[in-house]
Amino acid sequence: MEELNQAWVMLKLGGIIIVPLGFLAIVALAIMFEKAFIYWRYARLSSDLLNLVETYGFKWNDLEKILSGLDRRHYYKRFFEVVIANRHQPAWWTESRAADEAQIIEEALARRLWALETIVTAAPLLGLVGTVVGMMRAFQVIGSEGVVNPTAVTGGVAEALIATVVGLAIALVALFGFNYFSRLQSLTMDEMERLGTRLIDNIRLDQQGANDEAP
Repeated sequence: MEELNQAWVMLKLGGIIIVPLGFLAIVALAIMFEKAFIYWRYARLSSDLLNLVETYGFKWNDLEKILSGLDRRHYYKRFFEVVIANRHQPAWWTESRAADEAQIIEEALARRLWALETIVTAAPLLGLVGTVVGMMRAFQVIGSEGVVNPTAVTGGVAEALIATVVGLAIALVALFGFNYFSRLQSLTMDEMERLGTRLIDNIRLDQQGANDEAP
């Protein structure tokens, strides 16, 4: 409890610039928590689904059965259902519709990542503004009072240093979050593309079998 009180006192010494920095911190954390929930809830690929799609000549009814148990907002469900809905069309047509759906999914996964990237740049700059303001206050005290009031001088210096540290800390957290979720997005889309190719291969296999059976 004492450590929290000390941290609060230090933040108060940071001056008014701590307010926008705190807002940026809240926004960054909210985006990262939202992304973590989305990937956990709507972008996880179950082993049953993965193994089925990897199976040579699987039954489409088995795939539809597994997909029926997923949330309608699940990204793999959305992607696979587009392929299933167009599997009786020519393969190039199915590939085109699957690519369109993959692009929509990628845009959804990338949503608000730009805000994290902005915070990575904005937080240190705001901290720098606090640094400049704090140093100006310290020099102003020195210029008007000399060294008569050392507490006022150290207060200005503390404001400068705290704003810098807080800005850098927020930027570091946002940077790690941005890089992590950007990488996760890339891995998800690569896996979706790979599994989509598997589905298209099965469609071609079915169409080839149908052509062979035709008189």
